[in-house]
Amino acid sequence: MVLALLVGAGAGLGAIAFRWLIKTFTSLLSGHSDYAAAGHAANPHAPWLGPWFVLLAPVLAGLAYGPLVHRFAREARGHGVPEVMYAVARRGGRIAPQVAVVKSLASALCIGGGGSVGREGPIVQIGSALGSTLGRVVKVAEDRMKVLVACGAAGGIAATFNAPLAGVFFAMELILRDFTAESFGMVVLASVTASVIGRAAFGNTPFLHLPAFSVQHLSEYLLFAALGVLAGAVGVGFTRVLYWIEDACDFAWRGPEWARPAVGGVLLGALLLVLPQMYGVGYPVLENAVDGKYVIGFLLLLLVGKIVATSLTIGIGGSGGVFAPSLFMGAMLGAAYGTAAHHLAPGVTGPVGAYGLIGMGAVFAGAARAPITAVIIMFELTGEYSIILPLMTAIVLATGTSRMLSRDTIYTLKLRRRGIDLDHTPPTAPLVGVPVGTVMEPVPEPLNETLPLAEAAAALTRSPHGILPVIAADGTYLGAATARTAAETLADGAHDATTVAAIAHLPHPVTIGTDLSAALDALVSADGAGLPVLDDGRTRLVGWITHQSVLTALHRGSAQASA
Repeated sequence: MVLALLVGAGAGLGAIAFRWLIKTFTSLLSGHSDYAAAGHAANPHAPWLGPWFVLLAPVLAGLAYGPLVHRFAREARGHGVPEVMYAVARRGGRIAPQVAVVKSLASALCIGGGGSVGREGPIVQIGSALGSTLGRVVKVAEDRMKVLVACGAAGGIAATFNAPLAGVFFAMELILRDFTAESFGMVVLASVTASVIGRAAFGNTPFLHLPAFSVQHLSEYLLFAALGVLAGAVGVGFTRVLYWIEDACDFAWRGPEWARPAVGGVLLGALLLVLPQMYGVGYPVLENAVDGKYVIGFLLLLLVGKIVATSLTIGIGGSGGVFAPSLFMGAMLGAAYGTAAHHLAPGVTGPVGAYGLIGMGAVFAGAARAPITAVIIMFELTGEYSIILPLMTAIVLATGTSRMLSRDTIYTLKLRRRGIDLDHTPPTAPLVGVPVGTVMEPVPEPLNETLPLAEAAAALTRSPHGILPVIAADGTYLGAATARTAAETLADGAHDATTVAAIAHLPHPVTIGTDLSAALDALVSADGAGLPVLDDGRTRLVGWITHQSVLTALHRGSAQASA
């Protein structure tokens, strides 16, 4: 708990420092607090250049952060979240301590110099690096190290967005990819701590203000559903364009990697000269779209422009997140969709801003496939509950559409392109490829379903593992009974006539062909020290698997490897 609080405080302070760096570099390189809202204005520091200064800003920023990333922390390149996911899944939560500093400077320079990326991905990597560093300093166990990394990620999101719940679910759904009571509690502590610190610095107001909203007619849910499907497709399209442009940049560039951001900055600057709204994160432009200040054609232009600008920024070696760009794209898509719907059916549709906000959550869900995080963060960004039902409708459909169109998310595809699949155990693991049938033990004496519970308790007491299978009269497997359940049931004295079938439960199914690595996971979570092994039809009992069986298989594998 103390470590979680410290990591949350560190992530909160890191978010404050990171936002200050972005503001400083943006002001230095563009002369404005946020150039995306300035149109084609000149840089007051170099007024003689006029709007042409945007050709130089990405180049100067690239000259600064390119060598920095190449020399000290190459994992700071790109959007950051996949690297944190990989560190948790494959490296025991170990992240190099210099990543926090390098990522802060590189991302702030990239965004300040016009890079069309977000600050959320970097702050996740920064907070995670802080959690990992603290864990290594105090020498915590590997499982605790992973939780501290998730605490840092949650704290970063919470402080940056003033969204403590979204920070928690982002860390649990994307970083840990697991929900357990202990880790959830620690992540909540870190998120709340970071959020309190963030609110002290940035205030306690919603990130976006939603106009008065209500569903005009039940048929409007069909419009929300169609928007969700469309947003899911846009999220997948963004993912594919991002990596296509990155591949094109990899193919075209033959010079030193440290110079790549500066040289590629010329292309980015040319795009910014045409569409200055792509400069940096672009939140003012997003707010204008939600407020209904743009026409449909310009909204679609901004949508395509953001996809290209973000992909190009990442492709040339920039450092920044894809979370905020996906929200930007969703706002443009939703506002354009809402405007068109309002023209076609003015008596049915609500305000354009509501569609813009729903599009934000749906495109992010389509790209990242994190529906819980998408719902929570849009609710916290607006502080408005009335939008929750249409928001959930669109996000669920966007997630389903994304899953139909693509196997990977915008985060996991980056790892899969490196040959890393987080959903599968590494092939070098000693238990991979070993079927349960090769190491299972004989079936212990089963309990007939009609056996009185008092007699079954005596048999369970004598069993070496405190668990026995329960079968029907025809030999069909019904489940397993444990000594613990029998004792708890008999304790009140009212179940002496109960049969053992009443306490039989169905453990996680393990069949004769199940991989031993998967069977070990089932054993760890089982109530008892053994599990029944079933035939492929899962109706007949053919063997028994225990921890001793797994150890035997490990011993045999080690002996064969040494021989």
